[in-house]
Amino acid sequence: MSTAAPPVQKAIRWILILQIGVAILMFGTDLLGRLPSILSPSTAPTFDRPTAPGDQTRRYAPRRITTGPDTSPLPRRLVFEREGPVLTLTGAIEQGDAVRFGQELNGFGTIEAIRLMSPGGSVLDALDIGRRLREEGLATEMSADGICLSACPYILAAGTERRVHSSASVGVHQHYFGESTVLPAFTAVEDIQRGQGEVMRYLDEMGVDPLIMQHALVTPPDEIYILTPSELETYRLATELEDR
Repeated sequence: MSTAAPPVQKAIRWILILQIGVAILMFGTDLLGRLPSILSPSTAPTFDRPTAPGDQTRRYAPRRITTGPDTSPLPRRLVFEREGPVLTLTGAIEQGDAVRFGQELNGFGTIEAIRLMSPGGSVLDALDIGRRLREEGLATEMSADGICLSACPYILAAGTERRVHSSASVGVHQHYFGESTVLPAFTAVEDIQRGQGEVMRYLDEMGVDPLIMQHALVTPPDEIYILTPSELETYRLATELEDR
């Protein structure tokens, strides 16, 4: 004669089944998001190839982007270095870097401008850094060998003055917002749309034309669209172009 399993055992069994299902769904969702780049990787030229109007899309591999005569890789999270009244932000923008930026800014005394050298990273941290930067009334700038890609242009946009050398590389593309989710695909799309809406409001608040996002929205995450000096002026991402 069989006996029914106690209610507690049934509950535990269903919890385990649910956890396994969630794990499978998480893996599937993450794989689905990466599938396009796996099946059809970017055929765009590498980032080190010079751009020209109409030939502005380059392959985006942030950890392979180097700088300087010794082609040193950029740091994997922001490094803060002061030179006179200028604070240079170098490296990828990681979660928590907005808090670190605020702490560094408080400890550096009088700062007039932020110089950028970043392949991008966390969009939300870039927006928070930008808002703090604007609150302080600081300028942003980029030197001739400067790199500001992905989320980094949102920091550039926050400068009360935005001085960019015409040889600098400023690039945009599609972003991921938040972490992988087990929620249905329509919810993930909703998160992306909400994030893009926040970015567009932010750009408008900073005095940058949100139409700049037209280039970002059609450029996949494994590629980057490098803006021409003319586009930097047209979209008001640069208020002053140097050496043009």
